[in-house]
Amino acid sequence: MERTLVLLKPDAVQRRLAGELISRFERKGLTIVGLKMLQASKDLAEKHYSVHAARPFYQSLISFLTSGPTVAIALEGREAVAAVRGLMGLTDGVKSPPGTIRGDYAISIQNNLVHGSDSVDNAKAEIELWFKPEELTSWNPTDSSWVAG
Repeated sequence: MERTLVLLKPDAVQRRLAGELISRFERKGLTIVGLKMLQASKDLAEKHYSVHAARPFYQSLISFLTSGPTVAIALEGREAVAAVRGLMGLTDGVKSPPGTIRGDYAISIQNNLVHGSDSVDNAKAEIELWFKPEELTSWNPTDSSWVAG
């Protein structure tokens, strides 16, 4: 089973979409193994977006992620990274198909509601950045044999 990180960014929280978005991941068969709401510090945001440090939009990413509460979610499931990225849709909500989170709700490229890890390796690093080991749990849902096939 893979794990991945999802962030419900401040726009998702401010627009009161957290429950709706979490339910989409659960309905896909993914298991929540970590969940918390926090106000990202500048240091945490800079570490999270460090791969974009040289890009012109870096400071706006930091400002946006620290502008309000974020819900951090560690999810587990079969091909969790790919499953989450499929549910999220393209970065630009206008170009993302209906039925995806961004296609249904995103109103700009930067304010696109969610972040999802783009690889298994990045998921591991991002989960370690956002969660302490004791904040994660492992458990087997009763329907795991149905969705793991």
